[in-house]
Amino acid sequence: MQNMSAWMQAIVGFAIGVIAGFAVRHARLCTFGAIEDALMGGDSRRLRVFGLALGIAILGTQALVIGGILDPALVTYTPAALPLVSILIGGVMFGVGMAMVGTCGFGSLVRLGTGDLRSLVVVLVLGGAAYATLRGIFATFRIEFLESLSLPMPDGTRADIASLSSQFLGIDTRAILAVLAGTALCWLALRDPRLRRAPRLLSAGVVLGILIIAGWIVTTCVVDDFAGPARPQSLTFVSTIGKALYAGLQNVTNFADFGVGSVFGVVAGSWFAAWRSAELRWEAFDDDHEMRRHLGGGLLMGAGGILAGGCTIGQGLTAGSMLALSAPLAIGGMVIGARLGIAILVDGSPRDMLQRRWANFLGKGGPAE
Repeated sequence: MQNMSAWMQAIVGFAIGVIAGFAVRHARLCTFGAIEDALMGGDSRRLRVFGLALGIAILGTQALVIGGILDPALVTYTPAALPLVSILIGGVMFGVGMAMVGTCGFGSLVRLGTGDLRSLVVVLVLGGAAYATLRGIFATFRIEFLESLSLPMPDGTRADIASLSSQFLGIDTRAILAVLAGTALCWLALRDPRLRRAPRLLSAGVVLGILIIAGWIVTTCVVDDFAGPARPQSLTFVSTIGKALYAGLQNVTNFADFGVGSVFGVVAGSWFAAWRSAELRWEAFDDDHEMRRHLGGGLLMGAGGILAGGCTIGQGLTAGSMLALSAPLAIGGMVIGARLGIAILVDGSPRDMLQRRWANFLGKGGPAE
């Protein structure tokens, strides 16, 4: 019989997901949209919102660590050896997939809640690819090849900035780094006057930051001590979508999981926000080209997200709140992948893009589009 603490975590995860889905849908917030606005339109407001969320998450999460409530050694984002190659490859794959779909895994769940059937296809493909990479047919290649190319941390130190800096300097720098990083990110967000005049965006950033902290608290405190050591977790939307798909197909007891609960919660919260604003509508693919693009994007995000260790939320906010070294590497790869994906979409195909860039380089054609 599944222990009650696991089901309690799933229920609280569902509640946290509902709040996250509602807040993000209400604010029209999207990680890929934020990256696209900054890269293509010069508008950094939505990107600053995620910076605000990360700043709040860092301050709260590191307070839990300093207070002895959360142990970094139990968190998957801070291993003793950092799989650099896997993270970088996975980040770029995930970024290209985001561009092909137009949003990330979290955003696909939000869209699904509004009646977007394209996102249903993306979520199914993403979940299947994620589970195949995590525990299925691609797991052996991931573990024995990509993750074997890891950078070991010195003297058994965990792969987070606070632990490494404390090791090198000989003093505990966690509190100093947390305050500096957290307040700097919040200040960078709030110094934008246009963002200060957008209460929906600001509230979504604050809510996301608080929910990351809440996830750590729930999965640390609501545990069964007799069921074995528990790994604390918070919001992430790649492996959890795969686990939710697996639970629905084969093993119902897997529904008793914080992450799986949060997946269904995001869909429910988004649905409620869309229903409240009378924006529920069925949407489907316009043609076979759009469907192929979404299928490819879901596949890249599912496999890439597992290789990278998480999605834009999982690495960008959850791992970032732990000051994990993987966070900037994964997010950097995702931004590069997203920019590459946008270029591919503009040029029509990777082959067309390379041909035009090569012709422009040789001076045989006009400026690249």
